[in-house]
Amino acid sequence: MGMFLGIDTSASGLTAERLRMDVISNNIANANTTRTEGGGAYHRRYVVFNPRERQPMSFEAALQKATGAGKKVGEGVRAVSIVEDTEQGPLVYDPSHPDANADGYVEKPNVNIVTEMVDMITAHRAYEANTTAINAAKAMALKALEIGR
Repeated sequence: MGMFLGIDTSASGLTAERLRMDVISNNIANANTTRTEGGGAYHRRYVVFNPRERQPMSFEAALQKATGAGKKVGEGVRAVSIVEDTEQGPLVYDPSHPDANADGYVEKPNVNIVTEMVDMITAHRAYEANTTAINAAKAMALKALEIGR
């Protein structure tokens, strides 16, 4: 087990949560966009995460992985993709709107500001938790260096 494994794991969480915050911010910014480059209203996006797996660096690490011995609780996270929510947004009757269909309805984005704000708060809290874990690992490393004094 490396000395900096905890810092590395938390750093992957920081990167993932930063991307999640960027996607949420983009959703909020486009909450009223009824026309996109692809046509139609803006559709909400979200990030899909998967656990990160390290590549074995030695024969011993490969053997442990193959036998299931020495499994670690977690090795971090990585963003796999940014997915567009395909659910249709609400239809609003506004025949004077330039994006209205033949019946006078305009499709609004399927972005719910309350949901986005809750997601933003959870991403922020996860970011704070990873920052706290990095600071704790750093403090432990500094204390370990003081042992020999």
